[in-house]
Amino acid sequence: MTNLALVGCAHIHTPGFIKRVKARTDVKVVAVWDHDAARAQKNAMELDAAVVADLAEIWNNKDIGAVIICSETNRHEELVLAAAAAKKNMFVEKPLGMGAKDSKKMARAIKKAKVKFQTGYFMRGSPVHQFLREAVQKGWFGQITRARHSNCHKGSLGGWFDTEWRWMADPSIAGCGAYGDLGTHVLDILMWIFGDVARTTASIQVVTKRYGDCDESGEGIIEFANGVRATMAGGWVDIADPVKIQISGTEGHAYVVNDQLFFQSSKVPGADGKQPWTQLPAAWPHAFDLFLDAVNGKPDVPLVTAAEAAARSAVMESLYKGAAKGKWVKPAKA
Repeated sequence: MTNLALVGCAHIHTPGFIKRVKARTDVKVVAVWDHDAARAQKNAMELDAAVVADLAEIWNNKDIGAVIICSETNRHEELVLAAAAAKKNMFVEKPLGMGAKDSKKMARAIKKAKVKFQTGYFMRGSPVHQFLREAVQKGWFGQITRARHSNCHKGSLGGWFDTEWRWMADPSIAGCGAYGDLGTHVLDILMWIFGDVARTTASIQVVTKRYGDCDESGEGIIEFANGVRATMAGGWVDIADPVKIQISGTEGHAYVVNDQLFFQSSKVPGADGKQPWTQLPAAWPHAFDLFLDAVNGKPDVPLVTAAEAAARSAVMESLYKGAAKGKWVKPAKA
């Protein structure tokens, strides 16, 4: 049994993480902290845990093996650095930071502390994404000429951020708006598949103005260090997003429509693209469950590294800068 602490309860995914913790018998949240006392009390009652007013009680408690940081993004740096100093394994909800500078400072501290780290990039566990990554690595697409990924929902249209989660539509607190919030997931997948990014640019817009000047939709262009170019969409103003991903090359093509993969390759027998491709690996557990597995001693758990999380924040920052300046921008380096 591993004792956990919930450090910050602000993120919209907090209720989902609480359900996952409660569904397991190998972990227990014993302490909850949030700068909002009422929010801390609400979540502590849900978890049958103690409310902690002074974070030092968590950092100094040797019986707490890991922390779950679901605070507002602009509080991540202070909390993550303290967790690293206390040698606490940590799950930090995405994005890691407001931009490149704070994210990379956190990544360095996490590495130095030699603690386990994970963030909420759950899409890596998808059988389709695992397969496409392997297909690229094996050269089944030939020379890749274009790629695209999107992650969009109707959050603005449905008023998802009107009340309890309003801070997520305030870029001064969240570090981004809709494009960064949803786009970071597909950015992770694109970088997981294609590697480091050389330069980016984007067009990012406010659509409904429901949340003032907070962006609600965006399209980006990413040029990877290996020469592959991809486009990336993210937004809160889409009533549907049926075609999630496409990869096209000189010897292969793949696309996902309504969660079904169609794959064609001259290098793979039977891959004619005429029917859904079902030769896929097994799905991984959710990213949060992978973290809980890791802190309970399960070996070889595929976690996202802190350096990877920081790189995604740096690239997202460059996309926003590209949109603001109307030109290509190189992501900041570590």
